[in-house]
Amino acid sequence: MEQLTIVKVGGKIVEEEDSLKVLLKDFSAIKGYKVLVHGGGRSATRMAERLGIESKMVDGRRITDAETLKIVTMVYGGLVNKNIVAGLQSLGLNAIGLTGADLNMILSDKRPVKTIDYGFVGDVKQVNAELPVELIRSGVVPVLAPLTHDGKGNILNTNADTIAGEAAKAFARHFDVRLIYCFEKKGVLSEESDDNSVIPEITPQIFEQYVSLGMINGGMIPKLENAFEAINAGVKEVMITHASEIHTGRGTKIIG
Repeated sequence: MEQLTIVKVGGKIVEEEDSLKVLLKDFSAIKGYKVLVHGGGRSATRMAERLGIESKMVDGRRITDAETLKIVTMVYGGLVNKNIVAGLQSLGLNAIGLTGADLNMILSDKRPVKTIDYGFVGDVKQVNAELPVELIRSGVVPVLAPLTHDGKGNILNTNADTIAGEAAKAFARHFDVRLIYCFEKKGVLSEESDDNSVIPEITPQIFEQYVSLGMINGGMIPKLENAFEAINAGVKEVMITHASEIHTGRGTKIIG
């Protein structure tokens, strides 16, 4: 099967001009078919401040009321997404910016209210990969913003890590998929204060052991849980690495 590389990159990297240029150059060096999934939270927070709208976060998740939804739609689907698309075009990649509403690609349910009302936040229920697969095979590079829809006319703010994982599972029926989560560290660290303490490989057994010891904690736990889910659903390889290493193969490899 043909190989497809999906790269998920956090907001900070794509929101600053210098780091974005480096990232897009490295991304363009990846051989074969590719997809870029991006965040943009810091830009959304800054825009909200300028418009006098308070940003509310719970455990790193944005509470998305009606006004905040307008901002994240503008920032994620517009400003951040189109800056990336323009940058990729300048490097000779024929990119297209998409949200989950485009091509009916990603349908979500509005997250039910339990102890916290997250507002217009989506939990992915279905990925329709067929049309994007045709685009990819024709040489187009999709750039996915962290927005989905509910099929009833509503946009939903959706976690970019989740979008990358769910898209990878759907594309795994058509390609050999390599999923790369990149952020500001070189991989999953055994010691948080030591940037060189990269764990080269993590199996489910190692994951459980390191969580119980407190070596893996916080936001890295759901990231790794997403990675194992992707492997179990047919994704060939998941890497967690620094943005500058996306074309080198260095970082933490997740093994099912």
